[in-house]
Amino acid sequence: MNVATTDTATVRGPVSGGKHGWPFAASLQDVASLGYIEEEYFLAGTASRYRDVDNSTSRRDGHWQAEVAGEAPFKTRFIVYRPRDPEKFNGTVILTWNNVTAGYDLFGAESLEIFEGGFALVCLTTQKVGIEGLPPVRQGLAHWDPERYGDLAIASDDYSFDIFTQAARSVGPNRQGEPDPMGGLKVKRVVALGASQSAGRLATYINAIQPQTGALDGFILAIYFGRGTPLEVGDTVVNINQPTAEGAQNRITGSNLLRDDLGVPIFVVNSELEAIACYAVRQPDSDTFRYWESAGTCHVSQQVQVTRQQLQERDSITGRPAEPGINRIPMGLLYDAVYYHMHRWLADGIAPPITPRIEFAGTPPEVVRDANGLAKGGIRLPQVEAPLAKNSAIPRDEGIIAMLGGSCDPFPADKAAAMYGSLDAYLEQFKAAANRAVEARVLRPRDVPTLIAEARTHWPA
Repeated sequence: MNVATTDTATVRGPVSGGKHGWPFAASLQDVASLGYIEEEYFLAGTASRYRDVDNSTSRRDGHWQAEVAGEAPFKTRFIVYRPRDPEKFNGTVILTWNNVTAGYDLFGAESLEIFEGGFALVCLTTQKVGIEGLPPVRQGLAHWDPERYGDLAIASDDYSFDIFTQAARSVGPNRQGEPDPMGGLKVKRVVALGASQSAGRLATYINAIQPQTGALDGFILAIYFGRGTPLEVGDTVVNINQPTAEGAQNRITGSNLLRDDLGVPIFVVNSELEAIACYAVRQPDSDTFRYWESAGTCHVSQQVQVTRQQLQERDSITGRPAEPGINRIPMGLLYDAVYYHMHRWLADGIAPPITPRIEFAGTPPEVVRDANGLAKGGIRLPQVEAPLAKNSAIPRDEGIIAMLGGSCDPFPADKAAAMYGSLDAYLEQFKAAANRAVEARVLRPRDVPTLIAEARTHWPA
């Protein structure tokens, strides 16, 4: 195994071997057939932790201050997906803060926009749970493959912010030494990506750490609940199954804005559920900020659960079974559009479109819904514009898991027939709605045939 020492940390790799012979949670795509290389590396060094200055993280405006409060050794891993042909690389690295809410690393390495758009994707284990897992079924890296990952260690999530900074520099334009995890690619920019719990970590990074490091060139926060996580948590780890004093609803309610003086683009893309959470902390679009809300969607979809189950089966992971009746409009294709727009924003100065926001009314504010129960306003995906079901963020039960899944209530066959007349007529309307979404630049053209094929399967028998 080769070793390279940078100004920040030591990179070792590519990593091979172990009990399974492949990286944990690696892409389900045949990346080689897409012209990509998949490699895993270790990152080790000393990371700093930060503390709040003058109770600044209680401020709603997001202008937080932090100072170094200590340091500790760490060793973690990241997976790199990069084009085999350097000519296909677009210059943008997307650095993912892996989500650990499930008790193990989750990240999206299935995006066709990543592979067809020429991005490099780096998926970083940034938090303690990613290595150690959660009781009683510990499925972190060290337990999943002790031969490969047994000596990885992150002392506390307090060090995650600096670990993320060091990873950004290890794959960025000014990296040095061998091995080069980017394979000699001419990296021009590194964009941070975080979803759900990880988006909350990135929110704190934006507000308190980026002003000091300037390590990232842009930020994408997906399904973000509108609140940054604490700088200091000590031995506490992320565990969604543990009840909290604030309750399920309050733990997903926005409380702070995102900093507006960094001079780098920030892109937030939310489902209907996070639009509800973020209502009180919505920010206006600007030269460096975009905020998208998608009507009829929710934090988790049935399609996402199917993909996750495939990953669980391949990697022998014990996961939560798919809940029946949850939302069936996935967010993934919107993420693809966001990657495309973020790259053009940074590389060519072409700003993403400003989109309508979901309509709210009343006190307390609630989503305004049409006669079919679908949210008004927001981004209108074809499943909302030509619906066969009431998809929403309305939960089927109490508790955080039910809230994340929302609901899907298919229309009965007689209602579908009354609305559209026939399957062919429905598909024509659906196709027109999909093309309008492409014209609005919230969908990529490649996605229209895929959506139409799925829509055909939803027509009631």
